[in-house]
Amino acid sequence: MPSFDTVCEPNLVEVKNAVESTAKEIGTRFDFKGTSAAIDIKDKEITLFGDADFQLQQVEDILRNKMTKRNVDVRFLDLGKVEKIGGDKVKQVLKVRNGIESELAKKIQKLIKDSKMKVQASIQGDSVRVTGAKRDDLQAAMALIKKDVTDVPLSFNNFRD
Repeated sequence: MPSFDTVCEPNLVEVKNAVESTAKEIGTRFDFKGTSAAIDIKDKEITLFGDADFQLQQVEDILRNKMTKRNVDVRFLDLGKVEKIGGDKVKQVLKVRNGIESELAKKIQKLIKDSKMKVQASIQGDSVRVTGAKRDDLQAAMALIKKDVTDVPLSFNNFRD
């Protein structure tokens, strides 16, 4: 039975490279000299540091540009709240999305069910597996998912015939 998996997986190596090149640019830029502007990555969390909200916004812009140059979709970033830390410094934690949340998985499953296509969707952990009798039906399901789910960067893998 032909099938494919709908997943939300960033290229973590490229994300790490983008963070490192952002840190390098922060170290060399004139407007960041003598400030506490910095960026750090641990597992799937990127932490931005700065003296003010404006500086955090600048660091985030640099990061977005670096990720775009490395072909990493910026929709993988989940922005956290700006927190005050010692003195007049601030930090912000960005989470890198990995896997489809259960609400989105249910939305995709309902979308496919309501489309009246001859395919079935089942939630498999942090991915959604779509199976059908014909390859054309699966390709139509892919097009439907791409068209209707735009807030998360979804990709399709494990296509089996």
